[in-house]
Amino acid sequence: MRCFAYAALAATTLSVAVPALAQDVAPFTGARVEGLVGYDNVKTDGHDDAVGYGIGAGYDMQMRGMVVGVEAEATDSNVKQCFGAQTLASPETCAKAARDLYVGGRVGTVVGGRTLLYAKAGYTNARFKLTQDDGTDRVTLGRTDLDGIRVGVGAEYAVGPNSFVKAEYRYSNYEDGFERNQAIAGFGFRF
Repeated sequence: MRCFAYAALAATTLSVAVPALAQDVAPFTGARVEGLVGYDNVKTDGHDDAVGYGIGAGYDMQMRGMVVGVEAEATDSNVKQCFGAQTLASPETCAKAARDLYVGGRVGTVVGGRTLLYAKAGYTNARFKLTQDDGTDRVTLGRTDLDGIRVGVGAEYAVGPNSFVKAEYRYSNYEDGFERNQAIAGFGFRF
């Protein structure tokens, strides 16, 4: 009878401990949402440094020792690049960055149980608003949407079972010679 009681206690303990161990081994799985903020640098003929900010969402799963995921982001920026001298002969033309939409994937590996190192790639579409100022009149020329690709690398740290912080570098290459370098930090939750 005593052996049966010990076996039942061991089975109960094991059934409770195994899911807990599974969560410790695979903290980077499931749906996630995050807030993003960081350094944003847009280059065309010149360059401008500013702040980028936005939100992201994704879904990750572990497969054969790797973490594989899909993700999407909507960000904005206060980058504004201007060329010219605000004269009739050389009007100042400005391109202000607006929303940037991204969809892509990432693949990585867990290091030390709580840190995910990953690489990412995907499609991005940035909007720029164009204005021109000749010193007397300021005219809105419209807006342009530029398609591009984004690649990046990052590290994500599991603060708790459902929360994380991350740091990421990414490079985007758009049409018409526009490029973007960003160093972004994020904080998010998993479900």
